[in-house]
Amino acid sequence: MRLVWLLVVMISLLGGVEVKIASYNVENLFDMNTDGNEYEEYIPNGDSGWTNEIYQIKLRNTATVIQGIGADIIGLQEIESEIALKDLKSQLKRQGFYYRYHVFARNKKSSVNVALLSRYPIQSALKHTVSHNGRYRDILEAKIDINGKSLRVFVNHWKSKSGGESKRVLSAKQLAYRLGELSEDEPFVLLGDFNSHYEEYKTFLKSRHHNDTEGITGINHILRTIDDEGNPVTYTALKNNNGYLYNLWYELDEAKRWSHQYRGRGEGLDNMIISPSLADGKGIEYVRGSFNRYDPDYLFYKGKVYRWQQSRKYPKHHLGEGYSDHLPIYALFRL
Repeated sequence: MRLVWLLVVMISLLGGVEVKIASYNVENLFDMNTDGNEYEEYIPNGDSGWTNEIYQIKLRNTATVIQGIGADIIGLQEIESEIALKDLKSQLKRQGFYYRYHVFARNKKSSVNVALLSRYPIQSALKHTVSHNGRYRDILEAKIDINGKSLRVFVNHWKSKSGGESKRVLSAKQLAYRLGELSEDEPFVLLGDFNSHYEEYKTFLKSRHHNDTEGITGINHILRTIDDEGNPVTYTALKNNNGYLYNLWYELDEAKRWSHQYRGRGEGLDNMIISPSLADGKGIEYVRGSFNRYDPDYLFYKGKVYRWQQSRKYPKHHLGEGYSDHLPIYALFRL
């Protein structure tokens, strides 16, 4: 026992720190202010019953999930405002889970936005505008100080699949352009709701509606999570640093590689993608095999993801039950 204790002390003194990073699409966390850009069913005190009482339930349910994940850093999607984000932080604190730092990517023309909560200091933050017409959610970049080492986290929420792949390629190009400005050994994590399956280059070929780019996908081709021969980038290939990126879904058995359901089928729309410098044996490293989705029983109901519940009849009415239509994902990183 004394030897184990000494090893723990030595690791601590040498800066051995394990950090959990997560991503969660919370499904429409709107505040109680009327700003004019709310979805119809989230107009405060409107016909759909988005009242303060219901809002508090949504905050508590969302905080319960985040508390359960226990992440040190978490990227969030579908947050309406910084007010909603701060209310969520306050609820988390009441439930015994405190994030000291946060950053929010505000886009006046977007109904929902992306954000990040962190227990580690945020050195700087940028938001990258995909399109000036306001129809695309901004990409959030946060540079985080982890015990003297910097890690960049990019929080994404790309356009939905109601439109063609060209819309998601636009976001991918903006992200790839920014990554190209970084040094080769810069450690970074790309996470969020990409509205793209981890093997989108295979799945979207079946849909003429989605394939409006002659077979090119944002997540696979633009971000280079497949190699020049069209094969998925492996962890070994990532370590060779040929300009590729590694999607952590490949760490799981294929049956578990999904975080969202569409017509009963699982989709890996929420992704976590890492840079070569997180596999080079220096500084901050991805802990191999640690990636997973957070899927306790309470996040399911009748075999489906227990999303936030609204009545089926129009106008939709909030029932004050459920969580989100997405499952969170997470991974461990170590100094």
